[in-house]
Amino acid sequence: MTTTAPPTLTLPPGRRRMKPRARARLVRVVQYAVLLAVVGAVVALTDWSRVGDQLFNPQAAKDMLPDLPRALWNTIRYTLGAFTVGLSLGVVLALMKLSSVRAYRWIATVYIEFFRGIPALLVVLSVAFAIPIAFGVRIDSLLAKASIALGAVSAAYIAETLRAGIEAVPRGQVEAARSLGMSHARALVEVVIPQAFRIVLPPMTNEIILLTKDTSLVFLAGLLQTEFDLTKIGRDALNTATGGLTALWVIGACYLLITLPLGQLARWLERRTGTKGRS
Repeated sequence: MTTTAPPTLTLPPGRRRMKPRARARLVRVVQYAVLLAVVGAVVALTDWSRVGDQLFNPQAAKDMLPDLPRALWNTIRYTLGAFTVGLSLGVVLALMKLSSVRAYRWIATVYIEFFRGIPALLVVLSVAFAIPIAFGVRIDSLLAKASIALGAVSAAYIAETLRAGIEAVPRGQVEAARSLGMSHARALVEVVIPQAFRIVLPPMTNEIILLTKDTSLVFLAGLLQTEFDLTKIGRDALNTATGGLTALWVIGACYLLITLPLGQLARWLERRTGTKGRS
């Protein structure tokens, strides 16, 4: 029995197959050409004189400068207050979610699913107006209102992050601690939770960034002039007769002053924890 070799595919003369490296280079050239064409079209079609008046008005930005330091500080205060509440409550919820008591797990699950499923806007309005009316309590401090409202929402996300971090700690660590005579609670506090925090530090930093942006909802609770945050300053500037949309860029730049360093910190923590995890 004789076998015949499969026919070989031959390309017509003058049509040689392009090498992968050359094909990749050609694709990059085409992508850059498309990008340059889009940028050129945007530059050509934009009315730059109108953009200068509406978006980059130096006088409008200068008028906002006296109020920006206090507004920036208030935004940072609201963020730190909300994160403190969210972290404290999130640790409790994470431990309840991992508890052997079914009722604790059920309560934590209901809380987490509820606050992850509703907008933070509703929580802010509830804490500022609905809860004081319903329960006859009075919350005078805007910092307390912002911390409770945003912290309650943040706690749901922090709890899930911490739960994942705790479950990521090898069980051998707990067994080793128990073999040394530690109780389960002591092993959890001294061994598991510190390692879990190291694992979840990068996503926890991202949660602070999200909280910083969520502070833009605080103005709905009613603000005194000394309590204005960045978003309130920007809204007031937009309502003036001059300046156009310059306030959006100024306030956006102020938010970036907070979020960009936090983003760099998150990436640094990712690299640091990743290196420790491999060593």
